[in-house]
Amino acid sequence: MIYKEMKVNTAVKIGSLVLKNPVTVASGTAGYGEELSRFMNISRLGAIFTKGLSLKPRIGNRGNRVLETPAGLLNSIGLENVGLDAFLDKKLPFLLKNDAEAIPNVAGHSEDENVELCRILSATEGIHAVELNVSCPNVKEGGIAFGTNLAVFTRLLEKVRKATQCVLIVKLSPNVTDITQFALRAQEVGVDALSAVNTYLGMKIDIKTGKPHFNNKVAGLSGPAIRPLAVRTVYQICEKVNIPVIGLGGIASLEDMLEFMMAGAAAISVGTMNMVDPDISVRLIDELEAYMQEEKIADITAIIGKAHR
Repeated sequence: MIYKEMKVNTAVKIGSLVLKNPVTVASGTAGYGEELSRFMNISRLGAIFTKGLSLKPRIGNRGNRVLETPAGLLNSIGLENVGLDAFLDKKLPFLLKNDAEAIPNVAGHSEDENVELCRILSATEGIHAVELNVSCPNVKEGGIAFGTNLAVFTRLLEKVRKATQCVLIVKLSPNVTDITQFALRAQEVGVDALSAVNTYLGMKIDIKTGKPHFNNKVAGLSGPAIRPLAVRTVYQICEKVNIPVIGLGGIASLEDMLEFMMAGAAAISVGTMNMVDPDISVRLIDELEAYMQEEKIADITAIIGKAHR
């Protein structure tokens, strides 16, 4: 008897955008796609969330920028990026030429800058979604302030939603008392999807100097160390909202990915592990398909939200 593999459907919907599979790479960990293309066929990914963009080029934070921790990474990059013009002229064409679904991450200094970035990017051919970053802990202007004050968050989202013609994803901060309040407000404003979560605030003290290791004092903690916190957060958000959630935070294996999806995530983003194991994302796609065939799961929707049923 000849064994025939079962055909499985891994496509997921993020608002009106259909991704071929739920595996994406997180903003800030995969550059602009060119870096990862040396290790994998980037067209296989569900999407690439590009490095956070500002209107003008940004040099980022001075001093120490990254530090390994047990099962994690502290970073204080400060949203260094090439700026909008260079992204549109040089980075986006590479992604589109290589048949990658590019989702720019928007990280403006102010309300007006975020609105302008979303307006321009959402009207650009080849871009079907943008991710608004309201939760970076490593910048003094905007950044985390947008994502931790509900009134400021609401005002920004209302303005950005009006200016954005494509799918709007908002990347939430976990550094709040109740993240579900922000998730619900985003849904009320008309946001299409949420990314959860960004990095948790952390700190390192240099015991030789007695001073903080980072010039910015605090830094963002990512990697497997935060995964149980992120899974819990995604689960709680998915109990309250009915828009898609993209889960991220320390995903390093198929089991990690399935946890997030069973907690309710429609898709996932691999972050820190891109820097440890650059081709992990395409392996996860293969492993997901093999798992679905082995478990006789024809459609990925049977996995999404399973922990709530």
